[in-house]
Amino acid sequence: MTAQQTTRLHLDGLHCASCVRRAETALNAVPSVGSAQVNLATKTADISFDGPIAPVIDAVRAAGFGVDTSQVLLDVTGATCASCVGRIEKAALAQPGVTAATMNLATGQLRVQVAGDQDTAALIAAVQGAGYQARPVADSEQHVDPQQAEGAQLRRDLWIAGILTLPVVILAMGGHFIPAFHDLIARSIGHTANNLIQFALTTLVLAWPGRRFFRHGVPLLLRATPDMNSLVALGTAAAWVYSTVATFAPAILPDGARDVYYEAAAVIVTLILLGRMLEARAKGRTGAAIRALMGLRPDTALVVTETGPQERAIDTIALGDLIRLRPGERVAVDGQVDSGTSYLDESMITGEPVPVQKGPGDAVTGGTINGQGAITYRATGIGHDTVLARIIAMVQDAQGAKLPIQGLVDRITAWFVPAVLATAVLTVILWLVFGPAPALQSALVAGVSVLIIACPCAMGLAVPVSIMVGTGRAAELGVLFRRGDALQALQGVQVVAFDKTGTLTMGRPELVETITADGVDAAEMHRLIAAVESLSDHPVARAIAKAAGDAPLPPATEFEEIPGFGLRAVVEGKTVVVGAERLLVREGIAPGDLPRQAARLAASGATPVFAAINGRAVAVMGVADPVKPSARVAIDALHAAGVKTAMITGDTQATADAIAAQLGIDTVIAGVLPKGKVEALDTLKTQGRLAFVGDGINDAPALASADIGIAIGTGTDVAIETADVVLMSGDLVGVVNAVDLSRRTMGNIRQNLFWAFGYNVLLIPVAAGALHMFGGPMLSPMLAAGAMAASSVFVVTNALRLRFVGAKI
Repeated sequence: MTAQQTTRLHLDGLHCASCVRRAETALNAVPSVGSAQVNLATKTADISFDGPIAPVIDAVRAAGFGVDTSQVLLDVTGATCASCVGRIEKAALAQPGVTAATMNLATGQLRVQVAGDQDTAALIAAVQGAGYQARPVADSEQHVDPQQAEGAQLRRDLWIAGILTLPVVILAMGGHFIPAFHDLIARSIGHTANNLIQFALTTLVLAWPGRRFFRHGVPLLLRATPDMNSLVALGTAAAWVYSTVATFAPAILPDGARDVYYEAAAVIVTLILLGRMLEARAKGRTGAAIRALMGLRPDTALVVTETGPQERAIDTIALGDLIRLRPGERVAVDGQVDSGTSYLDESMITGEPVPVQKGPGDAVTGGTINGQGAITYRATGIGHDTVLARIIAMVQDAQGAKLPIQGLVDRITAWFVPAVLATAVLTVILWLVFGPAPALQSALVAGVSVLIIACPCAMGLAVPVSIMVGTGRAAELGVLFRRGDALQALQGVQVVAFDKTGTLTMGRPELVETITADGVDAAEMHRLIAAVESLSDHPVARAIAKAAGDAPLPPATEFEEIPGFGLRAVVEGKTVVVGAERLLVREGIAPGDLPRQAARLAASGATPVFAAINGRAVAVMGVADPVKPSARVAIDALHAAGVKTAMITGDTQATADAIAAQLGIDTVIAGVLPKGKVEALDTLKTQGRLAFVGDGINDAPALASADIGIAIGTGTDVAIETADVVLMSGDLVGVVNAVDLSRRTMGNIRQNLFWAFGYNVLLIPVAAGALHMFGGPMLSPMLAAGAMAASSVFVVTNALRLRFVGAKI
């Protein structure tokens, strides 16, 4: 029976005693819960349970309460292969309150989602108990490249190993290249001294630069949880022990089996260190996108104080501080312009190449570059709350995500290293029983080759390095994957549905035509309508209000916004309604001849807006929203990629059809109320996997309902928080880039997995001596070490090709 563990959850939504009772009832109904006590004052639940915490949290949420979670980030050292990843995650998940744990082999970081009060020290102890070293990552260190320090240490060890190994190789193998060299050794120092020198140098190689394999591998081997270090330690130790016996106690070995293999042990260590150094260098390049984003943030800013301007570290800036921005400088934090005007280059954030003019009241974004003007702005977002910090966090979360395809890798690597050990033992036994004399030497060579050539590293790196490079390159192109699994889901998208206003169009509609009913005073009508429209934030309403000019507007009372229909208010004692034709129908107002005029407006691509005063239809107005220049290009590119397109809009069918024809969109669903977008998406899902692109608050449910939600970064925060993918600019080419990068990244992952698995499936039998059965050669352990080192480097280098993927259009 699993031991009981205790944790404290912080609950959202506890308001009264009945809430407490409902929460406790839900918790105590979970079979694994021994006891549960909910405290209304502290809004916490103290729970004793056994087994995983997921069913406990599910029960709380099913009862209608939220559970506060937090993230712990740990730097883990000693993880070298896919087996390590599974072992570390398992150790973390066994801790109370841990809901998810993801170890990224490419970054060496463990991300742990925790519900409740989890002691970080206990998490570190759990990881250390699994055989690895761990430490918490401070905020200031989250963007430091761990591969740089590792690479420097590996480079030092490689030099030492190389200097010590070179004489061993010359002494052991010089005779193979220069036959007289063998006789020279025999006549000068003698074979015994030769073996003693090789013994001393190889022992130094294993004990000095090669100790990392034994320090990590042997403890895990003793715990019966071997990893790649264990394989290397066993292989090199076997060659060293055999050679040592042949040197100091040759009588123990049969005649003809007294050769030494010191050079094999030394070269194996040297080649694997070379492979790891190249791998660390390549992995360091995979984080280039994050480092580039971090480089956008200046270290200091000129803060205006009572005593004058002061240069301050960016971390000391507080909300409300007044900051002076000089020409050519980067904006330190998010803020609002207080005085001055200038043009800012925002291309590194939004992807828009044209500088944007900023003046008093305008927002500025940290990391953007000031032009020739000087402005003063007030800090409105600092630290983790800046746009740049949120972008970096999104990219890091996506890079640390575990894709569904990783599940296959995890299942295989769980038994891979034990299977290699068993194969090596079986290989030795078969050679001893069936091999030709000297069987012991052949058994040793084959067994060591099997241990060394196996490469769980390549399998562990195949997915995460491609994700890191792919999502990093996407960020450089203005595409942010908020969820890692969206990277995999987007590759198979078959239909992309677009919201119209603000997504396919500029979102800046203009009043292009007004048709009034007979006997209506146009000026008076516009004044009353504008008074109502000025109270709404809807783009169409703003366009109509703007058309009234700067003339003073009368106050409107009893204002009501009817979603999907329009507006209603009382102005100067008159009831004014403005909106879609269905609003007049709802109000029981006869539209007269205006629908015929509306049809003409709709056919031209304008949105018809009806108006009625005191129950009489007085006008229909045509509001046109210009289509984005990139819309047609993006639609054509999606079609070329085999993706169908659709448009969902609240406009009339005629207006929607006119815009769809202009853009070449396949399917149009018009007349959709905000609440009906989800139902419209359900209809489109019958055509295949669906992505929805939107930007407004009313798009949030649709973004969440679609298989993949894509939000325009210029839209609302609600839409962005709901989406799986965020486009930093309003350019719809980003949709094409997102689909293309998803397909390329997943293709790169498949290439890596094919190599990683194919390499092991093909070369392990060769290492065991399969070719020798058909008259071929035995595989040298040194060649096996070279192949293993090259395997990991190939996977990382292949992933780095994604850095050079350009914009699709």
